[in-house]
Amino acid sequence: MRLLSLKSRDNEVGALATGHGVIDLETLNDLFATDWDVNIEALVQSGRVGELNQWYREEFSKINLAHYSSGFRSSKLTYAPIERNPPMILGIGLNYRDHAADLGAVAPQNEPATFMKPRTTIIGPEDAIVIPGKSMRTTAEAELGVVVARRCKDIPKESWLDYIAGFTAILDMTAEDILEQNPRFLTRSKSFDTFLSLGGELLTPDEFTDLSKVKVATLKHGKVYRENVVSNMTFSPGSLVSFLSSELTLEAGDIILTGTPGAVAISGDDFVEAQIDGFAPLRNAVISELPSSR
Repeated sequence: MRLLSLKSRDNEVGALATGHGVIDLETLNDLFATDWDVNIEALVQSGRVGELNQWYREEFSKINLAHYSSGFRSSKLTYAPIERNPPMILGIGLNYRDHAADLGAVAPQNEPATFMKPRTTIIGPEDAIVIPGKSMRTTAEAELGVVVARRCKDIPKESWLDYIAGFTAILDMTAEDILEQNPRFLTRSKSFDTFLSLGGELLTPDEFTDLSKVKVATLKHGKVYRENVVSNMTFSPGSLVSFLSSELTLEAGDIILTGTPGAVAISGDDFVEAQIDGFAPLRNAVISELPSSR
């Protein structure tokens, strides 16, 4: 199932992409007497994505949609991030060995390197990434995001998908020059406003035949700078969910950034994107603040 977060006038509404077009969740409720939350964040954090997916697979497919054609959108879609206020944003550093080599660092081998980002970093598709005046070198990196379905702890690796609402595309930003001053500045270097672009699509796990073959690519001005496939992660998404849930309780709507195949330096007037198999490209323009007098 493919869920969309869309801008509609002054609101952000949830929608369902089907073979007949896109139908927003409020219209879906009106037409079919259902009671789904009408934006994606509320739906995810209520823990009902799996229930909606089951209804979509078993019941929606039986409906003669020719009678409901007026309920489907045909105009151009403008995306919003799937969440504005996730309970927690957990990042994984250096999860592709090639990316560690780019930074002259050693990739973790026994346990993943983790960090957190504040929700104030979140922007959506086509929003502007603002490079802070305190940074002379900021990078952008494409990542596959994992969205948690419900409150959970100590998840076995073999059953991790039972606890996942779905996946989304991510662009994560880092003020690398600040990080280079001191590795303890990791959180600071990743916490500036606009430093997390969150995609407008949430794809449930059954949309992927083999997640390990999914390609993740970081682009600038349409050119691929780095790309790799999920199977080349040091720690697979399932391993990350299991590890993180062994250390802390995960909540519905938590977002896990699974690491990037590589970053690209960005500056004002650049245009960067994450291209991940199965998703629409996640694109953002870049602007720069005036340099700080730090």
